[in-house]
Order: sequence, then C-alpha cells, then structure tokens
Amino acid sequence: MNAKRLTIVGAALTATAAVAYAQLGGYSQTNLTNSAVGKTLLDVIGDLKQYYLYPVDEDKLLRGAINGAVGSLNDEFTYYSQPEDNAIDAENLAGNFYGIGVQLVAANPDGTGGKIDNVFKTGAAIAAGVQIGDVFVKVDDTEVINSKLNEIVRLVRGKQGTTVTITFARGGKPYTVKMERQPVTIVDVEQTILPGNVGYIALNTFYNEKVSQQFRAAVADMKKKNVQKLILDLRDNGGGLLNAGVDVADQFLQSGPIVSLRDRNKKTEVFGTARNQPTDYTGKLVVLVNKNSASASEVVSGALQDKGRAQVIGEQTFGKGVAQIPINLPDGGKVAIVNSEWLTPKGRQIHKKGVTPDIVVKDTRNTTALNFSGSGLTAGDKITLNVGGKPVTVTADKDGKFTYTGEVKRPTRSATQGEAVVDVQNDAILQKALDLLK
Repeated sequence: MNAKRLTIVGAALTATAAVAYAQLGGYSQTNLTNSAVGKTLLDVIGDLKQYYLYPVDEDKLLRGAINGAVGSLNDEFTYYSQPEDNAIDAENLAGNFYGIGVQLVAANPDGTGGKIDNVFKTGAAIAAGVQIGDVFVKVDDTEVINSKLNEIVRLVRGKQGTTVTITFARGGKPYTVKMERQPVTIVDVEQTILPGNVGYIALNTFYNEKVSQQFRAAVADMKKKNVQKLILDLRDNGGGLLNAGVDVADQFLQSGPIVSLRDRNKKTEVFGTARNQPTDYTGKLVVLVNKNSASASEVVSGALQDKGRAQVIGEQTFGKGVAQIPINLPDGGKVAIVNSEWLTPKGRQIHKKGVTPDIVVKDTRNTTALNFSGSGLTAGDKITLNVGGKPVTVTADKDGKFTYTGEVKRPTRSATQGEAVVDVQNDAILQKALDLLK
C-alpha cells in the first residue's frame, strides 16, 4: 500500500494537501475566475463584505462556503472540521491529553450540554468528588448548559498543571470545584474473565492510535490465563483507523487478505494481509455486533466471518463501507474525503448494507427512552403524567407546546480503565455467545 495513501474508516487521521491536488486536480485563485460560477462565488463574498448591513465575520463567511461546497456532495462521510474541532480530534486520536479524568455525554435531548458518564479512578475529578450524572453548568466564566459537547471538552482540557473551575449541577443543585488538569490516557480496550474461563474483550473505538497496542496486550493476557474460548465485543464501536482494524483481525487470522480497497476507477488493492504470528489467538472465537457497529468494526467482523474464523452474533451492523482520506488544511482544519470503498475477503461490499450476523439477536442492554409531546396548553402551564408510579411534569412553552424525553439506560462502565463490566442477565447477545461457547 502506498504510504502516502493512509486511509481510514469511520474517522480521520493525517495526510497532505498535495495528495488531494495530485489525485483530483486543484483550483487556484487564477483559474477559479475562469468559471462563471467561480467568479460568482468570489463576487458574492465580496458583495456581502461591502454591502451587508451588519459586520461580517470573514472567517465564518468563508467556512460557510467550505461547508456548502462539501455539503453539496450530500455525503455524510465527507466533511470539513473547523480548527478547534480538529484540535480536539487530534487529542482523541492520540489517546492522551490533559484533563480532569472523566467521560462526557450530551445532557440534552438535542445533543447539547454535557454530563458525566464516567469518572476514572485516577484524576482530578474523583479527588474533587465529581460523580456520574453531574451536569456541566459553567466552565470557568463560560455558561455551557446548551453548548456543543466539543466546546465543553475544549474548555475542560488544557495545558498540564493549569486549573479549571467547573460548576456542576447534581439533582438540580449547583456546586463548584476547582481542579488541576492532569495527564489522561484513554484505554479503549476492556477485558474480563467470565464464568467457565471464557475471555471477554470489548473495543470501544478504533479511533485511538494506542488501540492496537492495547488490544495486543489484552490478547496476550488472555493467552497467559489459558483462555480457550473468547468473546470479542464490537457493539457500539463506530470505527476509526483502518490499519487498527486490520491489526485486530490479524490477531485471529494466519493468512490471506483481511480487507481490500476499491477506488472510483474500480481499481482494487489489498490493504491488509494476515500474518502467522506466535502472538495470535487460535482458540474458539465469537464476535458481538449491533446496529452501531460500523466501519472498522465491520472490517473485523466481516473478515472473521468470511474466513470462517468466528461466528458473528447480534444485530445487522450499520453499513459504513467506505474509507476516507483526511487532508490537513492551512487554517488548521481538516477535510475528510471519501476516496474508496472497502471489500471483505470474499469481495462483499457492505456500504449501506451492513454485516448480517450468523445468529441474529436483539441488543437488550439499553431501554427505549420514554418520550411524549403535545400542544394546546397556555404558555407556562404544567402537565403531569404518572409513569411507572412516578410523576413526570413538563411545562408548556410560549406556543403552548410541551415535550418530554426520558433518560436512556446506559451500560455500566468501570471507573478502572481497561476493566470490563458486563451484565449477563440483561444482555441477550452476550447470553447467546456464552451458550454457543458451551
């Protein structure tokens, strides 16, 4: 594989703008004006700056044009990341940064706000008494109740040794803590031993440069414990680095192609080939997937299924079978461009199709959130419904409308990174895997 064509699945890595110009041809300021549409674009931008009633943020204007150009492709996997988002993305990819030692999820139904999803056993947050479920209200002097999650992350992270003052709400009551940012290394591979000496390894994402190293260590630990039956859990793993997916699959395969890439000219090239290594795991294997298993997760499950190496159990996977080339841009942002589709060892193209499990089982770990809406009230009126013996009260907005979305039950996470927590009793997919391994 050409080293310059470092390709990913599901997220983005690093490349140079030169690659894009070489492959696609580039516009310059000179030849842009040779096109009537190109000249129109420049004229509109100039006219807005000259005539618009209110001050024009030039950077915001130009980024709007960039997003418009990318959006015109109507491809959700080709996108532009602004510099501040790209900086957070780079830290996530590296798998280490300076923060307070927590994991965040959105606090509001529309995906905004932030609340604590997990508190690591080491770090500033646990020492300060921060708890799972605490909601972010302010970070230093910035109110973040309705901020984007990435904005909250950006404010919380910073340079080592600096401090951040955060106001949380717990049960509706605010409290404020001052914490020192400390090194945080994200472990995205979790493991445990289930009854009967059945090994269990879960991969949360492939979008972490340390995943291959972490996974190899987990497999080595399973072999050290003489595990002969192993469960590989790829549920809710949205993908990431293609080479990390290849490396994970290679831990279970000894020969042959793992995945191939096909470009727009229908040229197909093998991206990863399995190697017979002393560190390989050769015992019995099952793979767990669900509707959120995507891209690199589908590369792994598809390869192991095609090779007859493992039985795949769970739900139809997401169906993200294209790879992107990421290009760093002069403003510090990045554009990820879909440049190929990937194929399983048997030549299956799974984009918008997904991987069909050998044994289909519904994922029962998460409950469906209660939600309801209505109208016809007076602004400010309250309505109370009795749900499961408990009152649920909502307030009508200025138009007399009301909505309610309950919390989704999320799987329990261990505060010790790398340690997996499972609930066999309420996990039908895991139950089926254990039955199969018996």
